[in-house]
Amino acid sequence: MNKRILATLLFASVAGFAQTTSTGTHTPAELAAHQVTHLTKLLALSSTQQSQATAIFTTAETAVLPLVPTLKTARATLKTAVEANDSATIATQTTEIGALTSQELLARATGEAAFYAILTPTQQTQYAEVMGHDRGAAHAHRH
Repeated sequence: MNKRILATLLFASVAGFAQTTSTGTHTPAELAAHQVTHLTKLLALSSTQQSQATAIFTTAETAVLPLVPTLKTARATLKTAVEANDSATIATQTTEIGALTSQELLARATGEAAFYAILTPTQQTQYAEVMGHDRGAAHAHRH
């Protein structure tokens, strides 16, 4: 199977799985385990790497999870403000969404950097080929 297709499937699977976090269905550890399962298939992670990756991604998801309801609320408030032509609220909510999105990207990019560091050079090459150079942007659209 084409590596780009695998990357797309990984993102779709993890993103779909992560969508349920807004309802509280999945814990950060469950999200991390799901992601590590896919990455293990993709990169043949060793058991040590799997344990490390699980810890890394659990930490990242733990940082992101509290942002999800706040982002949802801010987006809903922004939508209402747009419909009401409420410039002040639009300005406030876009600033809030920007700050929250920045926090989300920081947590995910930090986790991704830590994960990349535990990979062998061969795995790093595979990961870069499969995920492309813009993986952080893909994570920003998970919630």
